[in-house]
Amino acid sequence: MENVIRKWRLTDAYDLSVALSNKRVLDNLRDGLPYPYTVSDGEDFIKAMLDADENDIFAFAIVADGKAVGSIAAYRQGNIHSRTAELGYYVAQEFWGRGLATAAVKEICAYVFENSDIMRIYAEPFARNAASCRVLEKSGFSLEGIMRKNAVKNGIVEDMKLYALIKE
Repeated sequence: MENVIRKWRLTDAYDLSVALSNKRVLDNLRDGLPYPYTVSDGEDFIKAMLDADENDIFAFAIVADGKAVGSIAAYRQGNIHSRTAELGYYVAQEFWGRGLATAAVKEICAYVFENSDIMRIYAEPFARNAASCRVLEKSGFSLEGIMRKNAVKNGIVEDMKLYALIKE
């Protein structure tokens, strides 16, 4: 599969608003994203990602059919965890099941390991999100554990899984 991630462009804001105005996508993400998600929300996010320190936030659009259909980013952690990054991603529902998330995870991890001193990338999907867990497994991540009753999403107490990829 060809490259599926690229730097954000302000012109991606509309496509981002379409992807994130879907409750099924939001149900797998952390809280804090507005609903519905507007073009202005997308512009604000993209500006923040373009202005971020490129050694602390590695943020990319996931692209298919010539448009942004998702987002992926690795966020450097602080203090004693400064050589660790947390990974987050999503793909618009209409593009689920096409291998885009797996390709994007592989690409961003290779990029972060090659272009920074990060030695560990981790992700914390909801335990119920089998597709996201499978993306991480197919991308070489190891399941390190299950964090029981670790979050409350939509009023439901959720378990989360902890996956990590270590730079070899």
